[in-house]
Amino acid sequence: MKKKLFAMLFTLLLCVSLVLPAFAEESLPRLVDDADLLSASEEADVLKKLDKIKATYGMDAVIVTVDSTEGLPPMAFADDFYDYGGYGKDGVLLLVSMEDRDWWISTSGYGITAFTDAGLEYLSEQFLDDLSDGEYAKAFHTFADQCRDFIEQARTGKPYNSGNLPKKPFGVVKHLLIALAGGLIVALIITGSMRSKLKTVRRQPKATSYVVPGSMQVTRSSDMFLYRHVDRTEKEEKRSGSSTTHTSSSGNTHGGSGGKF
Repeated sequence: MKKKLFAMLFTLLLCVSLVLPAFAEESLPRLVDDADLLSASEEADVLKKLDKIKATYGMDAVIVTVDSTEGLPPMAFADDFYDYGGYGKDGVLLLVSMEDRDWWISTSGYGITAFTDAGLEYLSEQFLDDLSDGEYAKAFHTFADQCRDFIEQARTGKPYNSGNLPKKPFGVVKHLLIALAGGLIVALIITGSMRSKLKTVRRQPKATSYVVPGSMQVTRSSDMFLYRHVDRTEKEEKRSGSSTTHTSSSGNTHGGSGGKF
């Protein structure tokens, strides 16, 4: 009887030990808004996207906002928060510190592969304007959407890098070109109509036709330097197709990028 009871208790403890780590992992906060930049509903919407990335790809995408990094460099704060926050080996974390308006993206594990140096530069360009304008929810949604896109691309074996970046939106440029083309067509029609009315005016083939005979006499001549034309070609900036890494205080390897907003 005692042996049977012991076996049952052992089985129960084993089941609990297997369930608790998985439960704890799902309970990790992937959105920590200590700076209180989002409303409750905005937090829920952003967190839903971050949790879906974890469920779909097995990678942690984390957003942390703080009032201050307490004297730590943003890079060190972001790395330590990821390392000691109990997140998985593979992931990416966006830190936003309001005190000095710093931001930093820390990558870990497969996140270093998925988010190259050039990729991080592109990614940050997508949300920094909204971050600077105080559109925090919009910026964080963009970050989450980009993370999903970057991870999917990396899984094809060709992560986004300097020679393989997403094409930038063409909408604004397209509308501008259409407007310019339309204006040019209208201008040509108007000038063509005006030219057709000037029937008495004809272009002369020689410059002398526009000069009254004997009206111009050259008394002195000299050479004068008026201008010069120099063509300059911008030198292409060399970018690495990989990720620059460093070691955090915990001894883990991280990639990353950051700046001001």
